Amino acid sequence: MKKSFAALALAATMLTAPLATGALAADKLLLKTPIAFSTSLPGLGSPIPRVAKQLNVMSGGTLKMKVYEPGKLVPAFEILDAVSSGKINSGYTTAGYWAGKIPAAPLFSAVPFGPEAGEYMAWLYYGNGLALYQEMYDQAGFNVKVVPCAIIAPETSGWFAKEINKPEDLDGLKMRFFGLGGKVMQKLGVATSLLPGGEIFPALEKGAIDATEFSMPAIDARLGFHKLVKYNYFPGWHQQATVFELLVNKDVWNKASDQHKAIIENACKASMTDSFAEGEAIQHDALLDNVNNNGVKIKKWNDEMLSTFRKTWDEVAKEEAGKDPFFAKVLGDMQTFRDGYTIWKENAFLPRK
Repeated sequence: MKKSFAALALAATMLTAPLATGALAADKLLLKTPIAFSTSLPGLGSPIPRVAKQLNVMSGGTLKMKVYEPGKLVPAFEILDAVSSGKINSGYTTAGYWAGKIPAAPLFSAVPFGPEAGEYMAWLYYGNGLALYQEMYDQAGFNVKVVPCAIIAPETSGWFAKEINKPEDLDGLKMRFFGLGGKVMQKLGVATSLLPGGEIFPALEKGAIDATEFSMPAIDARLGFHKLVKYNYFPGWHQQATVFELLVNKDVWNKASDQHKAIIENACKASMTDSFAEGEAIQHDALLDNVNNNGVKIKKWNDEMLSTFRKTWDEVAKEEAGKDPFFAKVLGDMQTFRDGYTIWKENAFLPRK
């Protein structure tokens, strides 16, 4: 009797094994992922190879990601359109690059005088941020699923060839600038352009721009700005935190298994923590190297300049909200969340000296 049961069990296993193998094979997913930032840039491009590794490990090899360096598959500024159309099935970038297509997009990337990383994540995950983020792409007609996948702490406010002591010193400058902060600078007389990271140094070297901002000190160091311009200003009022996104073609996302969806979302959520920690850990060495070895002068914006930036941002925010209802909706929701968060922040955290 025991031998009969063993034989039946073995037969059943042999019959179902091909079915199970076939199901797994059909469930395999390869995300071909061009990225907007080089993987050599810590905090910007470095998170995505780690995400790729985790997708493979957590899925047991049924979910993989092939990462393509900037420009290798599609140009950085074309990733959204390429993912939406199905030309590629995923991409890693930042929403601020789509300001020309979707006015509200920069609000999901970095906001002048906006939330720091902890507050930003609180709004995204436990406020209405994520729902509004997806609604933005849906409403604009883009066939993508968005998953926040990295975040970094404050950036430097910019690299300049001369000291900036009053608002008039900005007038006439040509500067690479990102996102909504760029609109602030334009109001102050700066001619801004949005260049990919790899194009900034040549533009500075040739005199096409006079100044630039890009990211945190450890990232800027990789691009060599300190070789051409020596005044590095803080705080980064325009980007107190910056969010990066994984975009997945929505048809591909909808066909993916619940397991693969959960793995992608949780790998990216872990990457938010990891990228923030990485960025916070490596800045001090870069700052010291700039001062001690590269002749960089670290400057802090004076009260007049910070007040001017803040006042001008308030004007820009009002103007942008007046032009686009969805921008107004997102900004209003974020501000409501921040008003509540302020009660906690002012009571729980030590005052800054």
